[in-house]
Amino acid sequence: MSALMLLLLGLLSLFVFFCLLCGRKRRDGEPPLITGWIPFFGKALEFGQDAHKFLEKHKKKYGDVFTVHLAGKYMTFIMDPLLYPSIIKHGRQLDFQEFAGKVAPVTFGYPFVVPALQEQIHRSFKLLQGDNLSTLTESMMGNLMLVLRQDHLGERGGWRSGGMYDFCNTVMFEATFLTMFGRPAAGCRHSDVSALRDDFVRFDNMVPLLIAGIPVWLLGCTKAIRDKLIGYFLPHRMSCWSNTSEFIRMRSGLFEQYDALRDVDKAAHHFAILWASVGNTIPATFWAMYYLVSHPAALQRVRQEIHDVLRLDGVEFSSDTDLTLDREQLAKLVYLESAINESLRLSSASMNIRVAQEDFSLRLDAERSLGVRKGDFIALYPQSMHMDPDIYDQPQSFRVDRYIQDGRLKTDFYKDGRKLKNYLILFGSGSSMCPGRYFAVNEIKQFLCLLLLYFDLQLEEDQSQATQDLGRAGLGVMLPAADVRFRYKLHTVGPLTVGPHTVGPLTV
Repeated sequence: MSALMLLLLGLLSLFVFFCLLCGRKRRDGEPPLITGWIPFFGKALEFGQDAHKFLEKHKKKYGDVFTVHLAGKYMTFIMDPLLYPSIIKHGRQLDFQEFAGKVAPVTFGYPFVVPALQEQIHRSFKLLQGDNLSTLTESMMGNLMLVLRQDHLGERGGWRSGGMYDFCNTVMFEATFLTMFGRPAAGCRHSDVSALRDDFVRFDNMVPLLIAGIPVWLLGCTKAIRDKLIGYFLPHRMSCWSNTSEFIRMRSGLFEQYDALRDVDKAAHHFAILWASVGNTIPATFWAMYYLVSHPAALQRVRQEIHDVLRLDGVEFSSDTDLTLDREQLAKLVYLESAINESLRLSSASMNIRVAQEDFSLRLDAERSLGVRKGDFIALYPQSMHMDPDIYDQPQSFRVDRYIQDGRLKTDFYKDGRKLKNYLILFGSGSSMCPGRYFAVNEIKQFLCLLLLYFDLQLEEDQSQATQDLGRAGLGVMLPAADVRFRYKLHTVGPLTVGPHTVGPLTV
């Protein structure tokens, strides 16, 4: 071994020893501290391999509250859902915006946002709710019909095959894009949407690494792909589009008021909205479709509910005409909403993160307080609750009616004999709740309604059940580890066409 190599090994040993010697020590009143032996990274590598398994293992060893060293950050996990309200209500001392305000610019390539602009951006999200939601929902319905009619409803005959995730991705990406950003100057569909979608998928695969703090220049061609995607939203291009949503129009006008924002900065903000619109909605759509097609009895129950709602409103469905489902009709589809909630319970693995703004004692309940240091992360990991057998009977199984009680959505769930205030956390919590959550649920409902009414659907034989790609744990809805083959044809009136996967509750 060369003298240089010996010197490098000696320096590395000294560095590791120094980090271990000078690393963080647990103080009185603080939760158990799990640091690991790798300098800086701590337990990040083990956590990244399977976050759910990692957290459940340490929950058994250390209890419901513990702190983990993850890549230079100290994250305290609150694993008991009965304690969630104590975290969610601390808006002043535990802040979400600090985390989002640092991560989003680095991920999507725009400069850090000044407070005045951030406040106006925050107000623009109201255009995704209330009366504006009806307009967005109507537009999304028309765009879904447009894509499905031109790409999938024109051919009559036998079965067609494809990848289920690819099908969801193709339809939902374009329909959502048209709804949010509008149509091209000529024609009703963007001719280059396929290339845009492919580049988006390539960038999306790198998002977990960007959020983890890996510099974009270390991720191969990711920066070039991001720059290309941002270029799609430059103001001179967007100015030619028509039927743009009021939400995007307001944001565009807002950005024009800030001279410090370059055109490329404005475009990067719009690109971030594209990711927020489809990054989790598309995999959520896939899992809802997958569980229903895998469970034909559930699919038939939901299909019947859709027909019942239409008939109550005097609508007789025909595959030869375009369907319209408004916001009020979608709200009546409780079995469909239960199916979506159940599929998200099984596939969502987001973390709800707050950043401590000061050293303070966090009151968890009447008996316990927790010492928190300024700059530490406090995290809720709802998947642990979603898979808790004390809350959900047979939590690994898909049950279409799990959230139905007396014909209405069920909201009563208990742990240790106490009713849970937060029993299903799919879109964040408190100040970090996704402002577009109502639109997201509506568009998933619309997509599934159209599929179930217009098509017969079956899984192809001789393939394994879908599994989850664990690389996105902590960020939202999991992607499938591999696509699922399915087949579809125009639905014929009569009994449900049942495929080979027909019996028993589906277990993931």
